[in-house]
Amino acid sequence: MIHVIEEAQRCLQCRKPLCMTGCPISTRIPEMIALLKENRVQEAGRMLFENNPLSLVCSLVCDHQRQCEGHCVLSRKGQGIHISSIENYISETCLDTVETDCQAPNGNMIAVIGGGPAGLTIAIEMRRMGYDVTIFDSRDRIGGVLRYGIPEFRLPKSILERYKAKLEAMGIRIRPNTTIGGALVIDDLLRDGYKAIFIGTGVWRPRKLGIPGESLGNVHFAIDFLVNPSVYDVGTRVAIIGAGNTAMDVARTVLRMKGRHEVTIYARRDASEAAVEEVEYARLEGARFAFRMKPVRIGKSGPVFVRTVLDDEGRIIAEEPEEIAVEADTTFIAISQGPKSKLVDTTEGLKPSPNGLLLTDEKGETTRAGIFAAGDVVLGAHTVVEAVSYAKKVAVSMDEYVRSLSCP
Repeated sequence: MIHVIEEAQRCLQCRKPLCMTGCPISTRIPEMIALLKENRVQEAGRMLFENNPLSLVCSLVCDHQRQCEGHCVLSRKGQGIHISSIENYISETCLDTVETDCQAPNGNMIAVIGGGPAGLTIAIEMRRMGYDVTIFDSRDRIGGVLRYGIPEFRLPKSILERYKAKLEAMGIRIRPNTTIGGALVIDDLLRDGYKAIFIGTGVWRPRKLGIPGESLGNVHFAIDFLVNPSVYDVGTRVAIIGAGNTAMDVARTVLRMKGRHEVTIYARRDASEAAVEEVEYARLEGARFAFRMKPVRIGKSGPVFVRTVLDDEGRIIAEEPEEIAVEADTTFIAISQGPKSKLVDTTEGLKPSPNGLLLTDEKGETTRAGIFAAGDVVLGAHTVVEAVSYAKKVAVSMDEYVRSLSCP
């Protein structure tokens, strides 16, 4: 509490707040801080929730150094304000009690396929507009990547249970263990009276390296591991191919498992693409990094690499011929994910882009009228706050579409 107040007191209340410029969802940070200083915490919490329903989540998992905090004017000559701590305190305090105004029921049903960040945002926004909303989730609990892709130590799952209670209190229905594209398809939803459908199924199909050895028993995909790390026996020596945020999550998860572990993260270039603080935490917790290493195959005893040669701009321009064999009990592949194809395969008129993501127009409508999409299934693997920001815009488009159905 003292820390949060002290940080709030440091805010300069800039006339042109660069912190807002750095926030993908334009959180009104100076207003948030001013309300906190005036002891109007509930008002601050309501403002945050209305602007970003997943404010509490974002306060924990956003890359604040590249967003709000990194843009704070005080960071130019010293330490920027720890905005995330202030947002977390307010959102944590107010999530269960913040009032959510919903318009009177309009009699129209909306289906939300996928209970990840985009789906949760759409559900809340559409319920506010008076729609009858049902979330269909293929897993037993909502959250999507928040639950099954981000480790507990970064995002406590108790937060997602609180969101579930919030959704239910708002009147949003949840159907767990229900895969659309299986026993039920999108046409079934349209038949049963849903006026518009939102797809926010995320990207859960791991991308392959395309090298020999990926099917061996000592090789695993990072996103599969993060769903339930406790079922894996990774041994002592662990190699992680890829150096993004998912790789950091795998490394830090392994280092928390029982026993002694030696974890090395391998990247083709000379820097990590992960958030700066995540890299720092991984190093602090014992992960090692090996840069300019390109995998060429994986054997039973571990991966084999060649060194890359980079130009001044960090682009790979050549490879050294000598191979470098690495001893590893387990090798993880962490080079991003793509979408699964069930919905496209079972829905006439729904078309993907060449990379498998769903095609949408600038309003988030897919190639089939009345079906909208947002989040990773459209953008590829992006941040939570970007998914929320985009989903809010798509919610407006969905409302416009449904209203147009009743126009003569």
